[in-house]
Parts: sequence; C-alpha cells; structure tokens
Amino acid sequence: MSGRGLGAEVFGGRMPAGGRDLAIETHGIKPVPADNRFGRPWRLFSVWFAPNLTMTAVFTGTLAASLGLGFWTGLAAMLAGTVLGSLPVAYLSTWGPRTGTGQLPLARLPFGGGVVLPGLVQWLGSIAWDALVGLFGGEALAELTGLPFWAAVLIVLVLQCALGVFGYALIHRVQAVMSVLLVLAFAALTVKVLSGHPIAAADTAAGADLAGGIVLFTTITLSLAISWAPYASDFSRYLPVAASSRAVFWATLLGLVVSYAIGEGLGLALGSSLGDHTASGIAQLLGGGFLGALALAVIALAAVSSNAMNDYSGSLALQTVGVRLRRPVSAVVVTVLAFALILWMHSGDLSAKFENVLLFVSYWIPPFLGVVIPDWLARTRGGRRVDVLASVSVRPWAAVVAFVLGFGAAVPFMNTSLYTGPVAAALHGADLAYYVGLVVSLAAYLLLRGRAAVDLE
Repeated sequence: MSGRGLGAEVFGGRMPAGGRDLAIETHGIKPVPADNRFGRPWRLFSVWFAPNLTMTAVFTGTLAASLGLGFWTGLAAMLAGTVLGSLPVAYLSTWGPRTGTGQLPLARLPFGGGVVLPGLVQWLGSIAWDALVGLFGGEALAELTGLPFWAAVLIVLVLQCALGVFGYALIHRVQAVMSVLLVLAFAALTVKVLSGHPIAAADTAAGADLAGGIVLFTTITLSLAISWAPYASDFSRYLPVAASSRAVFWATLLGLVVSYAIGEGLGLALGSSLGDHTASGIAQLLGGGFLGALALAVIALAAVSSNAMNDYSGSLALQTVGVRLRRPVSAVVVTVLAFALILWMHSGDLSAKFENVLLFVSYWIPPFLGVVIPDWLARTRGGRRVDVLASVSVRPWAAVVAFVLGFGAAVPFMNTSLYTGPVAAALHGADLAYYVGLVVSLAAYLLLRGRAAVDLE
C-alpha cells in the first residue's frame, strides 16, 4: 500500500475536533495532522481501565485454581504476568502522539507491503476478542431480560458497534463514565461475594506440577494484557505532539494493571467456587435479587465498552491490509463476523474454549513486537522524527521472515487443550511460547535487517 494510497479519501475522512465532538469519525488510517490533535494523557487511564474490568478478567483469575495454585501463589503469578504484558502496550501507546498514527498502520514501517500478514492476524484477533467478551455480555443480558441468547447477543453487538462506529472521541468519553460505574459496581460485588467466602490460600499442586502451573498462569495473564499491544496507539493518536511520553506511558500502564488486578484478583479469590464460566454463575453466586441483576447489567455494559475498542481497532486493521472500506463500515464487518463466532463458543466446553482463545489469539504478538520495537528504536535514534508515509522499509522481507520464524519457534512451547507442544509437555504444562517467540523474532530481525539504522538510507 503506497503513500499515495494512504492519501485516498477512504483512508482519510472526518476527524473529531475535540473531546466534546461526538459526531461520527470517518477518518481511517491516514496520520492525524498536528493541528487536529487534542486531549490529555491522563484520559488514557480510563480508556484502558474500563474495557478490562470485565468478566473475562474474573474468569481468567479462576483458572489458577484449576492449575493447582492457591490465592497468594496465583496473585504473584498474575501480577507478574499482567505487568510484563502491559509494559509493551504502554510503550507502544507513546508512539501515537509522535506520529498521529494507529498501531497496525505504523507496522508498515518495517513490514512494508508485508504488513498484510500481521494485519490479517490482528483483524481476525479483534473478531475473536469480540466473541469472547460479547458472549459474556450476551449471556448476562439474556439472563437479565429473559430474551433468547441470540437476541441478547445481537443487542450487545449493535450497541458496541454503534460506539465503535462513532469512534475515538465517544470511546474516550464512554470509558471515562464506565470507569466510575464499574468501580462502584465491582466494589459492591466484591464485598458481597467475599463476605463469608473461604479463600483457598494453599496450593493443591506440588513440585514440577506447581512450577508448570505457575508459568502457565503467568503466561495466561500476560496474554490477556499483551493482546492490546496491536491496538495501543490507536487510542492515543489524537493526542498533541507535545504530550508527555512519560505521562502517556504511566496512564496506560496503570489503567491496564489496576483493572486486571481487580478483576483477576476477584477471580482468584472465588477460585473453584465459580466453576461455571457463565454470567448466570455470577448472579447465582450473589444469591440473585438486586445484586444478581446488578451483576448482570454490569457484565453487559462492560462487554459493550470493551468490544467497542475491538471494533474500532479491527476497522483500522482491515484498512491497513488494503481493504478500501470506510472505517465505520469496517467496524460493522468485524461485529457481524463476531456474532457467528459467539454462537459457536456458546456451544460445548466454554472453559476450554475460553483458555484456548486467550492463548491462541495472542501468540503472534511477541514475534510482532520483536520486529516493530527494534525498528522503531533504530528509526528514532538521536531524536529523529518518523514520516510514516515516506519511511517505509525497502526490505520488508526481513520483517516478514523474522515474524514467521518467531512464531514457528514458539510452537513447540505452546500449551492449550487443542495442542500441547513437546517442550511444554516435558515442562509439566509450562507455556514459554510468548518468551521464545519474542527472543527468536528479535534476534532474527536484527540479523536480517543488518546494521543500517534506517533501511531507506
């Protein structure tokens, strides 16, 4: 996709004039001009806090019990994985103000035309996350209203799609409001659920099985946080060029870590008592009544706010691979495909499918980071500015090969119920795929790219 193509009308369009401008944003992947920037970095805290305080986080926390981890062991593993997974998201978020460009469009710098590969994977990943979160939201609304599951899911998807279509400014505004509502609701739910509820502090696994469980749970929580990395600068690209990189970094990092700590921490405390990975399971645990209904409403609303970001970033990913659809239309396409995937996930063993989606949709991200981060550091060395329309790599094959090698090297280390690699099996389930994928892709890219600071020079 050439710079000329990026200038086409379909990749541009109407931009919000400020945080109060809630008209539909038709602007696509074309860089946002400096005179169209607005906002403050601290708003990124709520942007990353609200969409992650969801049942996805709670159910992720409950997986520790199935791996034989007690509360304190699980908490330490969860915090380690969450921080490790959130760090690259926070760093990539700082690229938005410097370039006015979304994350996948920025991947054109090293990948060139080869960006089609990670772009398609990211687009499919946004659909998978839509399904994972939307399933819980649909179940909650169905339980709350008595509607058929498919109808409730459809309502959730229509609401999130509308938010994704309106775009950046409205998403920022809604996430700020949702952050307040979710904190109040989760505080009430936590007090109710944990009052008189025994917390399993002791580990039920031992020896190598315990070590393998710790590594696997750390990887699972890491996968949840790092899954936002390909979205990061999508939600900071309208910030002014002069916005503090330090403030952007910390607002993003704290938003992610605090929200996951609350949601996954609640799941850890519940442990095996929430073996039913459904919205109705939460309502029953609360004893029904007002609190049960409140929990269902919160789950549905949280799904809408979270999936709006999937729809938004999915629309940018689809444009990045060269599909000439207006950004709002692209957001609708993501939502429609997610509906079919939700119906599939709703059948059969949800717990197994839940864990598989968490891992599978993010395995490609560390090899992606192993390419884009060193490329960015080389291009910006010495404070140089990047022209995202002109500075595209003339050696995109290096990025593509490193990306594929990183993912391929990770396969023997993967551990899901669909596939367990031989190394993971030998390590009692420890999943090291994310770390191997990053190291191999990084080493391969540095070797193949050569010693030149910027390929164009």
